[in-house]
Amino acid sequence: MRELHLRVLRSHPVLILAMLVFATLISTQRTANAEHDGKIQILLLGDSTTEGSIPRKIKPEGPHLEQVLEQLLAAEGDLPPCHVINSSLSGEYIRRLFDSGRYQRDAEKLPGVDYIFIRYGLNDRARRENFPENFPKDFHELLSKLREDHPQAVLIPMTVIPFANEETSKEINDLVRQVAEKEKLEVFDIYPRYAEELTKGYNMLNYRRYPLSKVPEKYHALVKPYVVGPSVVVMANELDGILGHLPGWAGDRHPNLAGYNVIADETAKYLAEIIRKRYQK
Repeated sequence: MRELHLRVLRSHPVLILAMLVFATLISTQRTANAEHDGKIQILLLGDSTTEGSIPRKIKPEGPHLEQVLEQLLAAEGDLPPCHVINSSLSGEYIRRLFDSGRYQRDAEKLPGVDYIFIRYGLNDRARRENFPENFPKDFHELLSKLREDHPQAVLIPMTVIPFANEETSKEINDLVRQVAEKEKLEVFDIYPRYAEELTKGYNMLNYRRYPLSKVPEKYHALVKPYVVGPSVVVMANELDGILGHLPGWAGDRHPNLAGYNVIADETAKYLAEIIRKRYQK
């Protein structure tokens, strides 16, 4: 039977060519649509201020940053369907992203990535030795690796949100801009919008995470539903009227769901214009 098939194919070169073309088309289509079914693929790389691990524990059903971003882009009405992957991790900095092997596991082989948002700097400053020199080097290394692994993707460095004080934020963001300038990339500056929202209520966009050991005993029954591990964790201000007097009660500046919605909204506005320019020429 195999010999018969070979004789038929040898006597029909046009058939052979058609079969090869068909196989190539099928292979190309499968590669292009892997895991995202033809949607625009958006990757988020960053630390805890991108991951949102505590809001996911408090309200696992979300919607969380990547879901809200998808919904806002869909709401524009004139954009292709989008799929957002949030590949971020609490405590991460660029060197750890590489040294832990997480980049190779979670980012290197993702197929068909079109846009990559990169937001690091807070943990880099706290944990990377010789931060002013090594952070830019690490950032350049990450951009080089992303270009190698995702040559079709638009790389978008981001500034940090107002997590630390203004001076520290400026130090980090200035280095991000310097890296982007050398790499000839446009920076997505999330800082001003987030800072503007904070003027409407300084603690509106952060959750409360407070050691249970520092909460007076008489309130322990009250906070029991909010205990996560060694801490009392509250999404927003529902306990501020009772416990807001405790020193450092609202000191954790990580975004709550409202904070991530601000990030999603500003990101959607920024990205929508880029997508329009790219797909509506």
